[in-house]
Amino acid sequence: QVRLVESGGGLVQPGGSLRLSCAASGTIFSANAMGWYRQFPGKQRELVATITGGDGANYADSVKGRFAISRDNAKNTVYLQMNSLKPEDTAVYYCKGSIRAYDWLPPVDYWGQGTQVTVSS
Repeated sequence: QVRLVESGGGLVQPGGSLRLSCAASGTIFSANAMGWYRQFPGKQRELVATITGGDGANYADSVKGRFAISRDNAKNTVYLQMNSLKPEDTAVYYCKGSIRAYDWLPPVDYWGQGTQVTVSS
């Protein structure tokens, strides 16, 4: 079974930075696209950033120029560097990975449990 575990959330002042990590573990043949999503109270989960296996990145307009997604394929880990944080970035951040457990199986989407990011003075 595959498991995604996020870390790095917390409380930060406006203008500050945080780095989120998401490590995939279990039976993994390959990790394809991975990404970060966030959910505001009472709202649907929304895309923050995604990165392909070839390191192509895509960002939500609201975070372009402030957030950067990266990955370490050897560690099956994806990161989200968040700079110039704003109070409106406060949300629960979730990691998602499209992962193949074996080469004969199609990729399956897995989600982490979420990590709280709070931007407040």
